[in-house]
Amino acid sequence: MPIEIVAPNPEWPQAFARVKAALIPALPKGTAIHHIGSTAVAGLAAKDIIDVQVTVPDLTHFDDAALTAAGFHHRPPALDHCPPGMLLPETELQKRLYRGETPHRSNVHLRQTGRFNQLYPLLCRDYLRATPLAAAAYATIKHQLSAHFPNDINAYYDIKDPVFDLIMTAAEAWAKASDWVIPAPD
Repeated sequence: MPIEIVAPNPEWPQAFARVKAALIPALPKGTAIHHIGSTAVAGLAAKDIIDVQVTVPDLTHFDDAALTAAGFHHRPPALDHCPPGMLLPETELQKRLYRGETPHRSNVHLRQTGRFNQLYPLLCRDYLRATPLAAAAYATIKHQLSAHFPNDINAYYDIKDPVFDLIMTAAEAWAKASDWVIPAPD
């Protein structure tokens, strides 16, 4: 399937709400659920896939049978990207990944509380929400990458991930200056 970046869709928050509603019965009570990724940033072009982060206290003891029964298909074990120069243990990058097709095409990223990869998407999302210029530049990069590599997801991410690491550097400075804290679940 070709990589397609589409215009911002004002319906993405409602699509997230529908995916969240489908997830809630399959998760332990009180599980934190956040809308992450480009569709979580108003006005940002994105792939028409809702990214959801589910935060659990312990990744190793999570039983995914209820998620699978709810129609979210488990993908192979995954590690998130490690920014160059960071020496992080694998535990900081581990996640479980699920794909859903209804009620909207979605990727569900299951991550453990307090890990690097749990904080990274929340901080970047909030930074892009607060910094429209950075969000616009990021959208331009995604459009260019999808034009150059429409059928090569590996090439797309080989470039997009380091670009996002640059955004993360600015996001960390912004977080200190703004006293950013982990947001409440969406």
